[in-house]
Amino acid sequence: MKVAERIRLSVEESIRDGSLLPGDSVDEQLLMQTYDVSRTPVREALLQLQAQGLVASLPRGGMVVAKMDVAQLMAMWELLAELEGIGARLACERMTPAEREELGVIHERAAAVVRREDTDAWQEHNRRFHEALYAGARNPYLRQEILRMRSRTGAYRLHAFSAFGRLASSWEQHAQLLAAIQDQEPGRAAELMARHMSPGQGSVNFASFVAALPKNLLA
Repeated sequence: MKVAERIRLSVEESIRDGSLLPGDSVDEQLLMQTYDVSRTPVREALLQLQAQGLVASLPRGGMVVAKMDVAQLMAMWELLAELEGIGARLACERMTPAEREELGVIHERAAAVVRREDTDAWQEHNRRFHEALYAGARNPYLRQEILRMRSRTGAYRLHAFSAFGRLASSWEQHAQLLAAIQDQEPGRAAELMARHMSPGQGSVNFASFVAALPKNLLA
């Protein structure tokens, strides 16, 4: 893998997990030092991220993590929910019995995290659950697009998590998804996943999300 690609993936992951928030500067010097490279591969990586819409250039030079306004965010989040639904449907159709069993193990391991309401640990268990579905879907292009949209919306979704409910609710939604997949009901799995990923399950929740969203994250 080219060093520019490694840098791009590293910055993308930092945006996705909230280490870099919308409006934050991307430190080119730090990237050069971390990867022991000249400015050229760093700039190449940042230009790729700019083409993806993940970073934006400043008038006086430098790059920052791109911000979105509410309309842009909701449009992208709606699409992410639909793509995740497609992934769940394909996973339901294509996962092996062993993969279904492993999905169940991943889900059960998260129970202790939910009981102690460990939000940080939940993020990792949630990632594993969704990654197992992406692998089961057998479509790397779909996974790639989902991860890109997760990167664009990651910081906003983290804030929505507190507005929409606690860990137990998300874990229960995973339980319903798991049941649909184990019962091999692809249509049901797609519907449940799209609902699980929906940005606003009702006007009250949507209003709570907008109210809780830090204004400095918005364009």
